[in-house]
Amino acid sequence: MTDQSVGRATRGARDRPRVPRSPEARQRQQDILHIAMDTFAARGYNNASLAEIAERAGLTQAGVLHYFRSKSLLLTSVLELRDDTDIEQLGTERPQGLRFLHHLVETARRNAEREGIVRLYAVLSAESVTDDHPAQDYFRSRYAGLRGFVADAVTETCRLGDGEADAERALIAANAIIAVMDGLQIQWLLDPAAVDMVASTELVIDAVLTRLTS
Repeated sequence: MTDQSVGRATRGARDRPRVPRSPEARQRQQDILHIAMDTFAARGYNNASLAEIAERAGLTQAGVLHYFRSKSLLLTSVLELRDDTDIEQLGTERPQGLRFLHHLVETARRNAEREGIVRLYAVLSAESVTDDHPAQDYFRSRYAGLRGFVADAVTETCRLGDGEADAERALIAANAIIAVMDGLQIQWLLDPAAVDMVASTELVIDAVLTRLTS
């Protein structure tokens, strides 16, 4: 079970979207979710309004809240939709070692084909550092989990030991790889023609592995 699915299982009913009964209502809920994703990606959470999302969905604000209860729950649902997309690509089990690092390169390749999701992540992750942002816990948890996965993959690939010094080296490597991938996304959003996220991600991972095994 993923960190995200554990979190969903422990949330109370008030913290989850309503479950529509009819196919039409389920489709309407999905339409609201994708409209909210586009709106949050374009304006950020604080600048996006329920009124704008409702208008684009052809509903009143009360109509949107019927499905999602609150604006912050709508944001959480959007982030979960993004996670579900990545989980589907990853498969039922997390690849180990070098296969996981290759998965990161493939993630960069897929990101170059889904500008909306990349923009959503870049905007909301940066915005989440502000006080009382509803996505702050989400991103803090997500980065912690990702650091652990990447550090484990580096340790497995480079055959590092389980001592404190090797664990620290793996964590530093993980932070560097994640920072490069996030930074590349911002550069790519601003000037796609000038940035090859795949080649740059692959180069940095190769450089990190070479450094750790030399």
